[in-house]
This record gives sequence, C-alpha cells and structure tokens, in this order.
Amino acid sequence: MTKAVVVGSGPNGLAAAVTLAAAGVDVEVLEAAPEPGGGTRTGELTLPGLLHDECSGFHPLAVDTPFSRRFDLFRHGLRWRWPEVQYSHPLDDGRGAAAFRSVEQTATGLGVDGRAWRQVFGWLADRFDDITEDFLRPMLHVPAHPLKLARFGTLALLPAAVLAKRWSTPEARALFAGAAAHALRPFGSPVSSAIGVALGTAAHRYGWPVAEGGSAAITRACVGLLTEHGGTVTTGVTVTSLDELDSPDIVMLDVAPAAAARLVGDRLPSHVSRALTRYRHGPGVFKVDFAVQDGIPWRHEDSRRAGTVHVGGSFEEIATAEREVHRGRMPERPFVLVGQQYVADPSRTTGDIVPVYAYAHVPNGWTGDATRVIEEQIERFAPGFRDRILARHVRSARQLEEHNPNYVGGDVVTGANDAWQLVFRPRFAPDPYHLGVPGVYLCSASTPPGAGAHGMCGYNAARSALRRLRERSVDRP
Repeated sequence: MTKAVVVGSGPNGLAAAVTLAAAGVDVEVLEAAPEPGGGTRTGELTLPGLLHDECSGFHPLAVDTPFSRRFDLFRHGLRWRWPEVQYSHPLDDGRGAAAFRSVEQTATGLGVDGRAWRQVFGWLADRFDDITEDFLRPMLHVPAHPLKLARFGTLALLPAAVLAKRWSTPEARALFAGAAAHALRPFGSPVSSAIGVALGTAAHRYGWPVAEGGSAAITRACVGLLTEHGGTVTTGVTVTSLDELDSPDIVMLDVAPAAAARLVGDRLPSHVSRALTRYRHGPGVFKVDFAVQDGIPWRHEDSRRAGTVHVGGSFEEIATAEREVHRGRMPERPFVLVGQQYVADPSRTTGDIVPVYAYAHVPNGWTGDATRVIEEQIERFAPGFRDRILARHVRSARQLEEHNPNYVGGDVVTGANDAWQLVFRPRFAPDPYHLGVPGVYLCSASTPPGAGAHGMCGYNAARSALRRLRERSVDRP
C-alpha cells in the first residue's frame, strides 16, 4: 500500500492528508505542537468561556472551492456563520463605510461613489466562481475562463493607489484601502490591488464567514474526515530531517519554504534549494485578544454589526502606515484589523462579555510592544473602549513565529505579496508543489494559491502527488 507522511497539520497539511487518504493512501500526519490545526486553532486566551481564533478568523475563499465541494466538512460539524456587515471601515466623527453581501446595498451606502463600486465589483462578483476556478490554481496553466480572468487581472495588476482613484469620497476610498491592506504591501507597488479586489469581490459573492465555535471547527472536520479514511494524526513530534521518516512513498511538507529546504537537505536540487532559501517574507503582525464588556462602542453604527472592522483612518493614512512598515519602521498609527467573530457566532461569548481579535501590521520580526497603539487606534473610533477591557492576551511578531514556525517573523500570510511571489510562489515552475525529489512536495500556504484559501494549497499538492503516482504506475513494465 502507498504510504504518505504529512509534516505539519495546518489546514493545508490536513487537506493534503484527506485528499491522499480518500485516494487509498495510508496517511500519517506529524505535528510538532500539542494540538493540530496550525493557523486554524481556537482557544480561551483571555477569560474562561471566551473563544478566540488564534490566527485565521474569516474564510471568504474557503466556502466554495474544489476541496470543500469534494469533501463533506459539514458532516463532521463545520458550520459557517455570516455577520450582517461583512467588513466595515470607521472614519473620524462617526462617518464610515460598510461592505454587505449585496453589491447594490454596499453601493447605495457609498452615495456618489456607488456607481464606481458597482463597476469594479458587480461584474466580478457575478462571475467569481469561474474566476476562482483559475486563480485557485498555479498560474502556469491554460485558463478555463481566459476573458474573465483577464478582466480580473486587469484590476489586480494595478497599484492600489491607482485603482483607488476610481472613488472620490473618503468613505469609498477607505473601504477599499482596508481590503487592500490585507496584502501587507505599499499601495504604490504593482499588484497591490490584487488582494483587495479578490477579498472585496469574495465579500459580495461568498461573504466573510466564520466557523461556528471557532476556526478549530475546520481542523476538527478535517481530522474527522482523515480518520474516516484511515489516516492518523500524531502531535508532539518534531521532524528535523527526512531521514527521520520511514521512507514513505509520499512526503507532504506543510512548512515554510526555508524550513522545507532544511528538512530535505542535500537531496534537494541546487536550483530548488536556492529558490526556497531566497523566498521572501513580508511584514509581521502584533496580535492582542481582548475580553470586552458589552462589545466595542464604535461611533460608526454599521461597525457594531461588522464581522471585520478595518481601523486606520483614511486611505492616505493607511497608505502611509503600510509604506512605513514595509521600510522596517513602526508607524505611530498602524493599520489594525479588528475581528468581531461573535457578531456572527454568539456561541463564542459569555453573557455580555465578548472576545475581540485585533492585530496591527508591524515590520517583520519587530520586537516592540504594539498593545498601546492598537488600543489607541480602536479608542480613536470607539471612545470608551479601554474602559470596557476586562482582560488581554498578547502575541508579538516573534511570539507568533514561536507559536507557529510557518509565520516567519510574524508573517501570517506566509510570504511577501510582491508581483513575482503573488503569481509564482514559492518558485517559477509548472508544478510548484513538487520539490524535484521523488515523492516530496511542499503544501503550505507558501504555495499557490497562497494564504486565505484554506485547504487549497494542500489539495492541489496532493493532486500533484497522485498524478505523479499514476504516471509512474503507467511507466512500469
């Protein structure tokens, strides 16, 4: 029987394991941490009964994918829950903007910029299923929907600062800025619109849902599927070299590229080793989880109903902050993402005490303490917030890496989203998952389609492995 070992149990490692096991492969997953899940873990980080997502909190690109359609995660307990407002952006003096599932409702709230919002996102949202069929795969393929992908690409290739000129009001420009900032790139750089366009369109097509009971529900569902197909997960096992494994037919590495190069060692072809060790990581994040009495008192009313709130002021302010972080300097007013998952999933709360998830963009590996500036940024748009804080849990960029080694320097998107890596991560190759060593594959979020499309990197890598297995069996006499 064909045997596989998966090193790492993040959502991509588990997706790879499930895909292989469903094809009849004997699969064992090895995880260094005490529990599986990687970025999809949930814990009582502040007070008993409050459930905080430890990293991944919202999943717009995981709702309807080839992986989620192939495997019934709902049968193993996964339930998606949507907030009324998918994401919002408060401005000073109580102004702000909100993104709803409906393009029309969002556009109506943007007043004179509504027409331009419809022009950018309306056409894309109606065709996003076909577009994702192409961009959830490696870029070196013949597109199934070339004209639709080209229209998406025309917008995605633009610097965010250029695309933002489509809107004239501070509200609309800020609403786009918050989504674009997820790329952790300067707004003047090429392709810095790509993540904002993808996430903004996904909000209208799929919403920005949370997993009921926390993101760990995704992990539990994948482990349940794996167990059903005969696979196993062993925690507390650190693998430092392929020599420690019992010569499996397939090795899946749900690790960062440089870590993969260390694990494979001298077996790795020199050009692949160079590509993996030169892989670039982007800025980090500094995360604070809060226990808050009665929620955050946002002046902007729609932000009280939003699952995600982007905090940072105007488009120009966020552009300045992202540029500073990219240059290795910590801004006094950084971009802060606030997660209010409990708005969609009240099961995470305890009475009137709610869990709040917040992180600021910081330089990679930054060693300072951003707790004060995060609280000041939230307080700026929600006076009285600090008075409602009952408890805090802090993880710096370095501590995030200690908690999950794939987050090098606190880089939770597992790679700089510059023009080259956004398209050809982790290296330029027709099959970027295969590492040039028979049976050895990289399946982490450092491979296509990247972070945010939970499970698709692992699913794609496993399909590559199964395809090569079939080709080898055909070649045998």
